[in-house]
Amino acid sequence: MNAVDDRFLTTSRRRALARLSSLAALAALPLSAARAAGYPVRPIKLIVPSAAGGSPDVICRIIADEFPGVVGQPLVVENKPGASGNNGMGELARAEPDGYTLGYANVGTLAINRSLYARLPYDPDTLSGIAITGTVQNALVVRNELPVKTVQELIQYARARPGRLMMGSAGNGTTGHLGGELFKAMTGTFMVHVPYRGSPAAVQDLIGGQIDLMFDNLASIGPHIKQGRVRALGVSGPRRSPLFAELPTIQESGVKGYETVAWGGLVGPRGLPAEIVTLLNAAVNRIVAMPAVRERFAKLAVETMMSTPNLIMTMAKLETPRWAEVIKRSGAKVE
Repeated sequence: MNAVDDRFLTTSRRRALARLSSLAALAALPLSAARAAGYPVRPIKLIVPSAAGGSPDVICRIIADEFPGVVGQPLVVENKPGASGNNGMGELARAEPDGYTLGYANVGTLAINRSLYARLPYDPDTLSGIAITGTVQNALVVRNELPVKTVQELIQYARARPGRLMMGSAGNGTTGHLGGELFKAMTGTFMVHVPYRGSPAAVQDLIGGQIDLMFDNLASIGPHIKQGRVRALGVSGPRRSPLFAELPTIQESGVKGYETVAWGGLVGPRGLPAEIVTLLNAAVNRIVAMPAVRERFAKLAVETMMSTPNLIMTMAKLETPRWAEVIKRSGAKVE
């Protein structure tokens, strides 16, 4: 690919995230100031539209651990995997906007799926933004038996064997899938995409040798890297991960301009009352600012952040055109 593909760089994303530095005062916002009368009086359900054990699930369960102490009621995580998050988001969209059913949305369900699928069981633009919880890079990992130890060695190996390498992912339309498609396009390689129903199943097949490589969130693949079950070649973000400082970025490894970073957070159904949104936003901001939470997230290579309620929807609008272009060039489509 040539210089025109600089459009794939997430400069707009960086500008949006830079504004977060002015939001630090939100952590000190007294939750009582945002308290909605009579809410909440019972447990709140959080729909995670992916499999247990994956990055979104791990992130949400950390948030849920602290939720009762901040809000006064439990946050009950329910995994609803399938169709790249569409099943879970569809259920969320049909829920009553009373604050007792929330969802975890990310770049896939808010920015990618609208271009990947001809139809969605929900309208991403109508969801109620609550808060971004953090960002995480993907790692490019291969099975230990594959005779490559660097990104460039993988590129040369794949070019010599077009169509013979199996590239797994956590599912169609995930950043692992489309990050892989972007990598293939930018390196002139052809590898067969094998979608799974969530990251854990794909990782197990990678360890077992049924697939050759995958791009996966550091939050879910990180422990397997540390335990030596898979070999990591690089990370997908604009800079190295503090948790895996020895791993170069894919850009550093010679794929100039390559960058993908996943982000996600809490959303609600359409029409969620403003006072409930304000309360939940203050609660999430307080939780992600807790030293213990930041430490747990850091161990997963997740960078926490505080945000205004509308930032997650703003990020979706900024990144939708970028991923639409990746999908168009890769030819990826799901009916």
